[in-house]
Amino acid sequence: MISVLVADDEQPAIDELVHLLGQDPRVGVIHQASSGAEAVRLLTREPVDAAFLDIHMPGLSGFDLARALQRFEHRPALVFVTADEEGALEAFDLAAVDYLLKPVRAERLQRSVGRIVEALRPPAPDASPAGEMIAVPLGGTTRMIRRDEVRYVQAQGDYARLHTEGGTHLVRVPISDLEKQWAEAGFVRVHRSYLVALAHVSRIRLGSDHPAVVVGDVELPVSRRMLPGLRDRLAQSSVRPRP
Repeated sequence: MISVLVADDEQPAIDELVHLLGQDPRVGVIHQASSGAEAVRLLTREPVDAAFLDIHMPGLSGFDLARALQRFEHRPALVFVTADEEGALEAFDLAAVDYLLKPVRAERLQRSVGRIVEALRPPAPDASPAGEMIAVPLGGTTRMIRRDEVRYVQAQGDYARLHTEGGTHLVRVPISDLEKQWAEAGFVRVHRSYLVALAHVSRIRLGSDHPAVVVGDVELPVSRRMLPGLRDRLAQSSVRPRP
């Protein structure tokens, strides 16, 4: 069972979230705070496994509180709970486990608790890290996906479309920014329009007049300008081109 903190400046919102969390058998002790400052004082005395933070609190906002918690020796998993969709990208930068939109639905909260439990679980021997979480707007909600689920990224102006096995997701980040941020995670630019995850590449054809990489069942072009950089990355990785 996990211990949690619910921080919100509106008591009805606290009561509703505490009620829903109390129905989940995976949740044990539930602490409450009506401000960011009160949450900091409480967490100094009582470390918790996860913190459900409202973003718009007077004084210390949910984002301010999340940054303050980065200095704590025991940093809880973070879930932001808000009526504002616009904060999803900042939540992603703060490595939030999830981003819930008010009013919170019971089944959606259960999935959030599941993600917390998964994030707190010790990795199996020789297991790779779970990967960074990405906040993806989806209609009136926000979904969190793992970066290691992304097979390739397609440029769409100032946006980028993330392609996973289950579908595609549009995020408001230029592909050039993702190229820099995700280079150490095994992503390499192969074309002005494409960034690929080497871990998901199944076939590489570099010696023809039309070089390409295959990711899943999709063939992506490799531009002549990007070819030297791709060869360098391949030389440093376990992925090797196939004829």
